[in-house]
Amino acid sequence: MTGKVAFLCRHPVKSLGEERIEEVTLTPGKHMPLDRVWAVCHGASEFDTTTRKWVRARNFVTQAFVPNLAQIGISYDDDAGKLTLSHPAASTIAVDPDREGERLCDWLLPLAQDKRPGPYQMARLADGHLTDVPDAHLAINSTRTLAVLEDAAGLTLSTRRFRGNIWVEGLAPWEEFDWVGKEIQLGEARLKIVEKIVRCNATTANPATGLRDVDLPRLLEDRWGHMEFGVYAQVIGGGMVRRGDSVVLA
Repeated sequence: MTGKVAFLCRHPVKSLGEERIEEVTLTPGKHMPLDRVWAVCHGASEFDTTTRKWVRARNFVTQAFVPNLAQIGISYDDDAGKLTLSHPAASTIAVDPDREGERLCDWLLPLAQDKRPGPYQMARLADGHLTDVPDAHLAINSTRTLAVLEDAAGLTLSTRRFRGNIWVEGLAPWEEFDWVGKEIQLGEARLKIVEKIVRCNATTANPATGLRDVDLPRLLEDRWGHMEFGVYAQVIGGGMVRRGDSVVLA
């Protein structure tokens, strides 16, 4: 197999938008840089702001419960240390998430409080990322597998539904599932594919409308007998990865 990196994505705040980037330096044993570094706790969250240990996604304001979060646009200015967030139903805001987290929470509350009541507060781990599983990993998806899923759904599916880090083009549909337990080389980095990704209700939200329009976990189950799309990988050899780099079995 020979594929190519179609695009790279990071999600600075858990479930609040996706940012495409041109290149990234991966480090062994680490997450995608600036991916799910922050999250927003809701009023019933069990996240402890003192110990700042990893907790499950249900403790945060997420797209799985608040579908209109799919409409959020986000970008991060690495030099200024500021996030810019936008949403069709809110004004654009630029904040330092560590120093101005209250402003971000105030901005988000009207968009989400009917599904996830406040008060809201920012969360950040002492060391790590607020991904759906505690181990350091990246999510890899295939554009060809997405095309097959689109055919089954009968509509175009935005890649933003799946919140992946690396999208690969040029593979056969579902070929990425054959990588589990193997290693791949992409750009200068080497990754071990550890498991398939089981999909949840977050994928049902349309980023264009903020509404749930197709039950993708159910569609996967009915058509293919599982609810999996994409694979998790761990970085075992660091280096630069750029959009357009080749992806091969190591």
